[in-house]
Amino acid sequence: MKMLPFAALLLVLVGVLPAAAGEVDVPVMVGVPPARDSQVTMANYRDYPMNVWAFRNAGAPLNVVMIPREGDIYRLPGPLRPELGERLYASGDAGEQTFDELFQSNYADGVLVMQGNRLLHEAYFNGFNGRSQHIWFSMTKSLVSTAFGLLVEQGKIDLAASPAKYIPELKGSGFERVTIQQVLDHATAIDFKENYTDPDSEFFRFYAPALNMGWLPGAADVQPGDAEIYGVQDFLVKFIKPDPAVKPGEAFDYNSSNADVLGWLIARVSGQPLQDYLQENLWSRLGAEHDAYIAVDRAYMPVATGGMNSTLRDAARFGMMIRDRGEFRGEQVIPAPWIDAIVEVNDQLRANMAANAKYQEEPWTAYHNMWWILDEQAQEFCAVGIHGQVIYINRSADTVMVWFSSQPVASAARNPAFRAKLAAARELAASLVRKPALS
Repeated sequence: MKMLPFAALLLVLVGVLPAAAGEVDVPVMVGVPPARDSQVTMANYRDYPMNVWAFRNAGAPLNVVMIPREGDIYRLPGPLRPELGERLYASGDAGEQTFDELFQSNYADGVLVMQGNRLLHEAYFNGFNGRSQHIWFSMTKSLVSTAFGLLVEQGKIDLAASPAKYIPELKGSGFERVTIQQVLDHATAIDFKENYTDPDSEFFRFYAPALNMGWLPGAADVQPGDAEIYGVQDFLVKFIKPDPAVKPGEAFDYNSSNADVLGWLIARVSGQPLQDYLQENLWSRLGAEHDAYIAVDRAYMPVATGGMNSTLRDAARFGMMIRDRGEFRGEQVIPAPWIDAIVEVNDQLRANMAANAKYQEEPWTAYHNMWWILDEQAQEFCAVGIHGQVIYINRSADTVMVWFSSQPVASAARNPAFRAKLAAARELAASLVRKPALS
């Protein structure tokens, strides 16, 4: 079968044309060496169907550093209730589908359901498996903000202070006038917009090459002395300015550069490279089964906004720790007050979400501390990455679900494939509240 022409792939990426769901029937990385029309490259690694291979082999198109596992593996025996994959759910034009069919037909690579310490169900699609790594994209923001909480609870960070207090290089940038709490809530009122799909946007022309996660001709070959903006820290300091029309704290505007500031703060205040800090304080304490790795920018600094890669089960271990208020295997990994703060949502945060036209048709009630809030009363919230990566947490159901995807369209807003999976997950969690899983 021939590859889709590039123009058609681009239209699929921006959501103009539908891409075939379910099994991937377009050859990707076929042959040794791969046939030219099946070759994944830095230029096409986010294009469907190339992303199906690339997202589980992100170390190939991207540069990465390791976050090694440590200690005894925390076993997740099961799955104990595989019949959950056969439950029927509404699926738009498809009528009803089983849970597994719904996830597979909406570009999922794998999905896992935990209740308490019990692995109830897991399913893998299109050759993905329990040993496969997968890029988290912006779920990484939630991981980094979790680790950041250690510095806050240790009194080393003042959330009411400007990040420029700790990083003097940010003086004069758009981040000088904001508080660190506003950084955590994406309420920084900066004059830079997130745009994954417009190749002429500032995001594509300046930010993505600095991140080393987007392709422009020759960008990867630029040397430090030849570019004013080389890595992400250069971008934060030299490019981002304040938006004079918006006051910090009064608008939610999702922007990945906020997480870059958070990662820089961790490294500056702790004195450790971000990957080492994450390994020592988080990954080594979760009983992970596999090493993780994180993509690095053009200056080989970890991409705090979207570079994490892990297996599905290891992402679930992280989610279980969050669900259980920072405790894992009887050890307090992250202070409970910092985890509790995720769902401490005030009226300003609710108003900020409600006023953002992009998300008015979505179920989110707020965005806080780099987590997406669904229902603060039920303590139901998510880490979310572009192309359909989700850690779903529902404390009222004692449930964690994780799914990785290779959706053609990057954004979660107004994305039918994203909505279908999230709705099914919420419905399944609600049923687990009513009828707890058997031990």
